[in-house]
Amino acid sequence: MTIFSADPALAPYLALVLLGFLPSEVWRVLGVAISHGIDEESEIFRFVRSVAAVLLVGVVVKIVVLPSRELAAAPLWTRGAAFAVAGAGFFAFRRSVFAAVVAGVATIVVAVWLTGR
Repeated sequence: MTIFSADPALAPYLALVLLGFLPSEVWRVLGVAISHGIDEESEIFRFVRSVAAVLLVGVVVKIVVLPSRELAAAPLWTRGAAFAVAGAGFFAFRRSVFAAVVAGVATIVVAVWLTGR
């Protein structure tokens, strides 16, 4: 008898937690523990923050320029407009990534709905 045979319907969720969530969470907790004493204004912290920002921008630009699946049906101008609105939302709400994501997604949803694509 394995841990997955107790209730076969719960097996995918259990596998997701054991194989997807927990391994990632261990590294997050370790990162918090190790970074506790790091000065936020140190050179290494600024470097890591800059690399993270550049990676985020690279992923977003790739999604806008070379989208896949349903997003590819939206015209380039709607994706570009959503990108611009997301940037404005980022700066309007004190550099909030959450506000940028909400503004960008709302813009693309409304633009696609209005154009009927």
